Amino acid sequence: MQTQTVTETPVVVGAGRATLEDLIQVARFRRPVEVSGEVPARMEPSRAWLGAIVDQMEAGEPTAPIYSINTGFGSLAGRKAFDQASDAAELSRRLVLSNAAGVGRYVDEEVVRATMFIRMVSLAQGHSGVRHEILDTLAGMLNRGVYPAIPEYGSLGASGDLIPLAHVAIVMTRSHTGADEELDSGEAFLDGAVVSGKAAMAAAGLDRLPLGAKDGLALLNGTSFSCAQAALALFDAQNLLESAQVTAAMTIEALMGFGDAFIAELHEARGQKGQIEVAARIRQLLAGSTLVDGSADTDPVRQPPQDAYSLRCVPQVFGPIKDTLDFAAGIIGNEINAATDNPLIFPALPASRRLKAVSGGNFHAEYVAFVADFISIVVTEIGNITERRLFRLDDGTLNRGLPDMLIDSDQTGIDCGYMLPQYLAAALVSDSKTLSHPDSVDSIPTCANQEDHVSMANNAGRHARQVVANIETVVGIELLMACQALELRLARPETASATLAPASRAVLEMVRSTKSADGRPVDHIRRDVVLYPRVRTALELVHSGAVVDAAGRALDAQE
Repeated sequence: MQTQTVTETPVVVGAGRATLEDLIQVARFRRPVEVSGEVPARMEPSRAWLGAIVDQMEAGEPTAPIYSINTGFGSLAGRKAFDQASDAAELSRRLVLSNAAGVGRYVDEEVVRATMFIRMVSLAQGHSGVRHEILDTLAGMLNRGVYPAIPEYGSLGASGDLIPLAHVAIVMTRSHTGADEELDSGEAFLDGAVVSGKAAMAAAGLDRLPLGAKDGLALLNGTSFSCAQAALALFDAQNLLESAQVTAAMTIEALMGFGDAFIAELHEARGQKGQIEVAARIRQLLAGSTLVDGSADTDPVRQPPQDAYSLRCVPQVFGPIKDTLDFAAGIIGNEINAATDNPLIFPALPASRRLKAVSGGNFHAEYVAFVADFISIVVTEIGNITERRLFRLDDGTLNRGLPDMLIDSDQTGIDCGYMLPQYLAAALVSDSKTLSHPDSVDSIPTCANQEDHVSMANNAGRHARQVVANIETVVGIELLMACQALELRLARPETASATLAPASRAVLEMVRSTKSADGRPVDHIRRDVVLYPRVRTALELVHSGAVVDAAGRALDAQE
């Protein structure tokens, strides 16, 4: 996982399969987007079929009920079929107004941008019956900085992310009648302030689109919001796992761990892909260190050559985490590119079937809910085992000769050193354990029991993002403490001539050359200092990928 390179070349939607990297570029780094020239032709068959239905209604011809086009929604679908084409357009508008009912804090800009990007990709599949101008408007909003204010609460993850997506649709659309009431235009961010959707679109020079038949449901009914949160959590979790392997190796080295636990034959005997790969990575990161005892080529000096589980079982814990995140990446990659509204229109169905609109349940976000829950569970385990290493670093009876709390104080007891960062890590890990209770096993029926099973994918996605943020801080704390511990180890007479692994040395030097959040250096401490600016900086070094990059450059230089 490398730090992303930002480019102004647009991500082209609809020309091929969108990737997680595309999403991150658009969501986090504000890379512009562009709708492929192939998209209008792909969207035309479903739009034309729907247009023919609307033409039939305008001509006063009897029209059979077609869900979401001339019927109500959910449990109201079978109550009445509308005769007028204007009713179909009004249906879309009222759906958007009624569904914009979210509460809570506004989600981060990157979640909004990721949501809009995924919605574009979904509609570009060509099964939704909407005009390509809807995609053009979403692209214009992304490129000109119009970010609808989306409250975090409201979606059940089925029937799609209705409430959050309504807070997007209400900003970009208006009534087909020409009325454009500002109080009914939602909210959006403009220059850091929340203004009406109408004001934000006007400031960006963008027209608000009149809604036509099915447009409302096509914009609202899908997994885009839940998927956005899960995708962002996944990307950060992948980087976090890579960072945690680096900091784990530094701690193993500082505690003079045994190399036997990482010998390739040991892991090949189990045959689990992730475990084999993590063990190989730890061997790379520890290569060149004279503090590690034993290897495939040399006997360990100390007996028995067994560390505590938090050191020697890193491959056995991080390996399944890696495999799970790889599995999640496959699911998320598919979901980014999925058509998830309902009904979907397939004009190529046989002529014997006149109704080309197919009602199903692609809006059900169980895939996303499971993945978000899995991310929360495995990332919590990164924190769980990492916090145990922090405890071991602090404890003078467990850290193989380093001072208590990693502080070589002139007067024992006057300085707390790194005592409290371990407290912080314990609090964050405990919080993550609670948050990683799976949301996907819960369901509360809605819509007069028509929607009698839901995924709770939005809750799962919110929790996954919080868990990842929590554990990024825990790994950042290990970064700080491992650097302190390595320097303390080299300061001891019996290990003063030891050689650090080049990867550890590179990361240590990177940390020591970094300014803290308060402008002071992140240096070795010999007395108590204010630690929160250092923790914030360490968190950013982890989150940005700087830890992985520093270690990677050192390993590349060895080849």
